[in-house]
Amino acid sequence: MKQILKKRKDIAFYIILYPLKIHKDAQRKAESIMCEKDGKKARKMLDDAFKGRPVPDPSCNNDTVKNNIALAKKLGITGTPAIIFSDGRLVRGYLKADKLIKLLEKK
Repeated sequence: MKQILKKRKDIAFYIILYPLKIHKDAQRKAESIMCEKDGKKARKMLDDAFKGRPVPDPSCNNDTVKNNIALAKKLGITGTPAIIFSDGRLVRGYLKADKLIKLLEKK
């Protein structure tokens, strides 16, 4: 994702946190990230979570993560990553940057 954003300023990613039960503490970390109002701090917390670093406990009550889980189930998404394109195409699993760009350009 970061490679694509460096190359292509016309592409945007919207990250929807979908913690999987197989990842210990993922839901708590996702809820904490969603409570953070400062976008820079939230991105750092997300990076920290991916790197296995500590993330503080949630500072609010927020249903966003629970709603994300419900939406993923409704859409048949059972794992991450999952990419939904603006035209509705759903791609499950990791893609290399060049493959993802090709799929973005294909309409």
